[in-house]
Amino acid sequence: MTIHYSNEHRALQEKFGTTKMADRIAELASHVEFNDDAKGFIEHSEMFFLTTINDKGEPTVSYKGGDIGFVKVLDSKTLIFPSYDGNGMFLSMGNIKGNANIGMLFISFEMPHRIRVQGTASISQESTLLEHYKEADFVVTVKLSELWQNCPRYIPKYEKVRNSRYVPRAECETPLAEWKRVDLLQDVLPPADLAKAQAKGTIDIMEWVDKIQSGADDA
Repeated sequence: MTIHYSNEHRALQEKFGTTKMADRIAELASHVEFNDDAKGFIEHSEMFFLTTINDKGEPTVSYKGGDIGFVKVLDSKTLIFPSYDGNGMFLSMGNIKGNANIGMLFISFEMPHRIRVQGTASISQESTLLEHYKEADFVVTVKLSELWQNCPRYIPKYEKVRNSRYVPRAECETPLAEWKRVDLLQDVLPPADLAKAQAKGTIDIMEWVDKIQSGADDA
């Protein structure tokens, strides 16, 4: 068993009579290497949720998405994924530089299925890693501490409608995020984004909000 139960966990398990069950689940579901099933599920995922910790010890969670295969399991203890263009805050990447401990939740709403991953992460701009991903700012390498599969019973079943048009792909130009065209942001955009925004034309912030609320494909 690799899952660590603190005194607080044990107290709750004892209160609800689940101590033996918790130990058995930890024995059966917890792993310290990526097996074939975990590798297949992770590499087929188009999204996951990433938990990082800031310099105050506060956790945060963010969504990461891409095309199938954007997360690659390199060996039994290592995976990588890209950090694509975002809002310029670099909250997750900055947190990783300060605290390497991360959590990842891979979840499918179509199967449904989910796997939790815990490990230590590092970010890199090495060309040998960046060449795997078009337009990635960084590549994140995660060294696995442990993973386990959770019961999927509360996951609602959804069907996928379309891919995101903003995922960088070799066969086409990546469109500029619509929010970067908002007039209130033009004076703070980096030069490359500013040139693209001016070429496409700026929009009023309420126009962008209307697009979001209407579910427009180009929002």
